Order: sequence, then structure tokens, then C-alpha cells
Amino acid sequence: MATRPVVVGADGSEESLRAVEWAAREANRHGAPLRIVSAPAMPPRMWANDAGPQGVARALGSAPRRALGEAITRSKEVAPDLLIDTDQLTGPPALAVTGSGSGALMLVVGARGVGGFAALLLGSVSRYAAMHASCPVVVVREETGAVHNEVAVGVRDPHDATATLPFAFEEAALRGATLVAVHAWYWFPSGFGDPGAGDSGAGDSGAGDSGAGDSGAGDSGAGETAGHMTDAGHISAVASRNLTEALRKWREKYPAVPVREDVVHGHPGRVLASYTARADLVVIGRHGGHDTGPAIGAVQHAVLNHAHGPVAIVPVQS
Repeated sequence: MATRPVVVGADGSEESLRAVEWAAREANRHGAPLRIVSAPAMPPRMWANDAGPQGVARALGSAPRRALGEAITRSKEVAPDLLIDTDQLTGPPALAVTGSGSGALMLVVGARGVGGFAALLLGSVSRYAAMHASCPVVVVREETGAVHNEVAVGVRDPHDATATLPFAFEEAALRGATLVAVHAWYWFPSGFGDPGAGDSGAGDSGAGDSGAGDSGAGDSGAGETAGHMTDAGHISAVASRNLTEALRKWREKYPAVPVREDVVHGHPGRVLASYTARADLVVIGRHGGHDTGPAIGAVQHAVLNHAHGPVAIVPVQS
């Protein structure tokens, strides 16, 4: 039985309560305890005047207790026998919730919290956690409860999937789901109408170099394809071989998990976002450690901003 908890942030919003339900099911699958944390926002002036626990309690009243109480109720509805712990955090919510994931199996957050504008696709807490948390972060959006029996994972490079593939295979195994390994490649045409800069799918050709890593922005054998830039069939064949090689040892470790390999021509962010509508979970990577500053790239932002379901962002040490 796992001893590390699944941690979830709750603020009383419907978005966070959906995240609580997802986290409770996930903790139940792993045989792990659930830790529900709440870090209510306070105006900076209040923090400056009285940031101690008693001052926070006076300023916020019963709102944090209500949020935690509602979260406990929702989690018990989906996993009645789950071991649950709660904690009211202090400090700026983004920092407090992200820090609560230290040593956790994963940190689960809603896409937006209380006070979020509908037009703001990704809230400040979920965005910060996705960029900085030391553990995998799952951002839950539009959870419907529908089961697709698929877990999708973006794979950029055979040598660059040491964190995302074990996470994705384990999730697929726990669900009895098919693992869909996705490699997306694309290019931008140049002003002369020819393919772009000679890299058939590297994450920096529009996807952003910071964090494109494991997210599925593919380096489809750029060196091997330099002389075949207009041959889409050749690029796809090289990418397929690389993807098969990346999956080999994980297929052997999880022989009961059905695996499908999808090599797709398209922008990695758009491609992977589309999988969120047909998979129970989409797994992408984030390069750089949690202490190296913002390490989430354009691919990850595209997926998180346009997702229709839960997305896991797994830190990958470079």
C-alpha cells in the first residue's frame, strides 16, 4: 500500500470539488490516503496587518472550514472507506498549495477556483502548481465521470520519457485501460513554400523550448530526416520506430496493459489537447526541476488551456 498521499486543493468552488472527487477516486485506486488542503485567499493588506493563524482565522471566518467540510463530503461520496486528512494552509494560495505537494504521490487542483473569471482558462493556483510543484500535478477540468478506458501520454523522444511513461503506464494499469502513446510532429512552411527550418518536429519550432520536452512535441529523427523533409511518410516511419523503441521496456514491465501508438502530423499542443476529450487522463512532461523557475512551455500551456478533462504534468529532470 502506498504511504504517500494524494493531495488536493479545495476552496469551496465547484471546480475544486470536481478535483476533490477525482483525487478521491485516484487515492482509492492507489490505496493511498487523501489529504485535502485549503488556502483561502486574503487581500495583501490583511496579510501585512495580521498574518498569524489567529488573524487569518478572524479575517476568513468559517469559509475555510466550510470548504474543507464540503470537500470531505464529496470525497466520501465517491470513496466511502478512504482515509482522509485535512489541513488549512496559510500564506498566498498558489505558494501554499504548491508546497503542500512536497513528498506527495501527486497534487490535484481544479482548473479555476473561487473568484476566477470564466474567460480565464487556467487559474493562478493551477498554473503555478503546474510550473513549480516537485510532484506530478493533475489539473482537473470539466470532469464528467464518463469512462473512456484510455490513458494518453505525449512522447517526444525515446530517450526523454523516463518520468512520463512509468507514470502513464501505472495509471493505465490501475484503471485497466489502454495506454495511448502519442507522438506529434509538424513543421511550419517557410516564405518560399518549403518545409521549415530542418527540424521535423522539435518542440522549439513554435512549441517553445522550455518544457516542450516530454509533452509530445516530437523530434522525429531530425538528423535522419534532413534529406527527406518533404517526405511525410519517411518522417512518420522514423517517428514510429523511435516511439516503439521508447515503449519497449515499459511494455515488458506492464504486459497486461494494451498499448496503441499514435504518430500524428500536427501541432503537439493541439493534438494532445484533442486527446483530453477521449481519454480518462492525458499525461505530459515538464522539463526542469521545481526549483529552476518557470519550466512549462507553450505545448503544456496549450494543452492545459484547451483541455476537456484531467491533465497530468510530470516533472522531468533534465
